[in-house]
Amino acid sequence: MQSCEISADSTDDPLSSGLRSKRQPRIVVIGAGLAGLSAAKALLESGFTDVTVLEATDRIGGRVQSVQLGHATFELGATWIHGSHGNPVYHLAEDNGLLEETTDSERSVGRISLYSKNGVAYHLTNSGQRIPKDVVEEFSDLYNEVYNLTQEFFQRGKPVNAESQNSVGVFTRDVVRKRVKADPDDTEAVKRLKLAMIQQYLKVESCESSSHSMDEVSLSEFGEWTEIPGAHHVIPCGFIKIVEILARSIPKSVIQLRKPVKCIHWNQSVSKEIERVADHNSDLPEENKGSNVFVECEDCEFIPADHVIVTVSLGVLKKRHESLFHPRLPEEKVMAIEKLGINTTDKIFLEFEEPFWSSECNSIQFVWEDEAESESLTYPEELWYKKICSFDVLYPPERYGHVLSGWICGEEALIMEKCDDETVAETCTEMLRKFTGNPNIPKPRRILRSSWGSNPHFRGSYSYTQVGSSGADVEKLAKPLPYAESSKTPPMQVMFSGEATHRKYYSTTHGAVLSGQREAARLIEMYQDLLQ
Repeated sequence: MQSCEISADSTDDPLSSGLRSKRQPRIVVIGAGLAGLSAAKALLESGFTDVTVLEATDRIGGRVQSVQLGHATFELGATWIHGSHGNPVYHLAEDNGLLEETTDSERSVGRISLYSKNGVAYHLTNSGQRIPKDVVEEFSDLYNEVYNLTQEFFQRGKPVNAESQNSVGVFTRDVVRKRVKADPDDTEAVKRLKLAMIQQYLKVESCESSSHSMDEVSLSEFGEWTEIPGAHHVIPCGFIKIVEILARSIPKSVIQLRKPVKCIHWNQSVSKEIERVADHNSDLPEENKGSNVFVECEDCEFIPADHVIVTVSLGVLKKRHESLFHPRLPEEKVMAIEKLGINTTDKIFLEFEEPFWSSECNSIQFVWEDEAESESLTYPEELWYKKICSFDVLYPPERYGHVLSGWICGEEALIMEKCDDETVAETCTEMLRKFTGNPNIPKPRRILRSSWGSNPHFRGSYSYTQVGSSGADVEKLAKPLPYAESSKTPPMQVMFSGEATHRKYYSTTHGAVLSGQREAARLIEMYQDLLQ
């Protein structure tokens, strides 16, 4: 049986004689993703000296994961800097020269759809036919018009009718279908194609929202997510460079990798085992015995702290909140965790010896004709591949080679993650042959894919406002513990950060960075006299 140990503060620190005598507070940040690194960086730069970052995996970056293959960098996680005006991630990239090689195809103004470039999206049917460009443009205009309507419920306070079930998917499908069927100028064949395109567009939307289906995304709250003005950018050398810039000013000794946390004992609710060890540990400084918080690690080390900033994903909180906190979280916070949504969006990169697509093609969109009247976007396990919405062409080929990037989300993404590379590559090749009508497409020479859903340290890609949740739940998730402010109860013992805790910018990298800076700012304000 592994023996437990309690970490002791260094007695060399002249400030380590208790908080009341101006001891530096001990701050533990859980997670070395964008939120955790941003918080740690801000704290250290403000003068805090006792900061520890605990990271469960063997790398920093969290849901930023850039993989180098040959001369190219592929993003398994975050890809785009969304907007530029006032975006801290954009300014980090621009100030450090990370965008100097960004091409026009990797810079997009306006609403983006996954990867974007100059060129033409090929909408292909499962019978191997390409939908005429004018039909696609007409449908796209109609869809975008209805998409804009979904924003108005929050932004203009429009009431949601019962028929929509407060669901973006239900509302969009219903309105678009009615308009398509009522169009007097379209033939029945064209109407049939447009009806089938509804589901394909909703699959793309689900990948963007990281939801299983847009049916699960709240219509009344959809418009609260705020887009930062300015162009969207890809970082050619890898999004991980942003992570490295944030970590550059953090001493290596601050970040502990492969250090998963088992439980956060807060509100002076230490276990009997800690007390027993403390009673028999003559080397343990007296102030550690009365710490507000103890972070219990999987390796059985207990780390005392005055404040803990929790940056784990909403997916991890959903799975582990009952065991991760002692005492248990307040019911209000538990309800917020349960109400808010997170699911999986995965990428499948396929590298080919030569392109089988035309030079003008920027993406292959899969339109299943038998889904014209479908209501659900859930498939039997053996048909998981029908949830793949598209393959985007990575540009420029001089940088990436001949590579397609596929997108899949929801429960079907989890099924894909369970398959081996050979199965996924073969399945995707068969799909491409079927939809292009070209039976001679070779298998890819290489495959690379993400697995955010089944990874126990993430359990999903990013968050969304699920039907039944609201921005108020995001605020509740972000609220520090304990709630009750009392002179006898030390404040802000457990704090929460990460993209899911930002009301306007959830699901984004800048939301993660800003949330880390927000929690650091709380502590900077609290200890401003000490830091002066």
